[in-house]
Amino acid sequence: MSSPLTPEKQIPYSLIHLLVTSIPKWVNKVEYTRTGEICIEIESEFVREFFTYLRDHSNLQVAVLIDVTAVDYPKREKRFEVVYHLLSVAFNQRFRVKTLVGDGESLSSVQNIYRSAGWFEREVWDLFGIYFFDHTDLRRILTDYGFHGHPMRKDFPLTGFVQVYYDEEEKRVQMEPTEVSQDFRYFSFEDAWKMD
Repeated sequence: MSSPLTPEKQIPYSLIHLLVTSIPKWVNKVEYTRTGEICIEIESEFVREFFTYLRDHSNLQVAVLIDVTAVDYPKREKRFEVVYHLLSVAFNQRFRVKTLVGDGESLSSVQNIYRSAGWFEREVWDLFGIYFFDHTDLRRILTDYGFHGHPMRKDFPLTGFVQVYYDEEEKRVQMEPTEVSQDFRYFSFEDAWKMD
């Protein structure tokens, strides 16, 4: 026989039921994690409507956007997973909202719903290359203005595309294509481990 739900645990399950029954076409999957978060996967075309619903619904009152980030899974058809972390202060409940975005696809900005999203969406654009349309100031934030590529993508080379160094003769910073100083060579590690 299962134990009855305590009042603290009844709130998340009622919120999950509310989400699944009231907006079923927006939500793909809902989980309640061991850490007490409600984890929701939504369709990418309903991002703006979903976050407006979370903020304005009287039984949710999700008023704080804590973070926006992304994860790169290059072998998936929809390569990127954009992750939003939110908090309902009224119910002391954390939410993690995920949506899948393909390479070259754009996502609706939630900057008009949550003001803090402006900075976070700029980071995701700069590091992953996920474009947020209707963003008021989408430009690079962590990399240099002339930087090519998006460094948090799995296919970005570890050495980068350009190297920067200070030239003593010209007394200025120089940029040139990256040169790997050592070619790949065959090393035989067996010899070092042989026992006599």
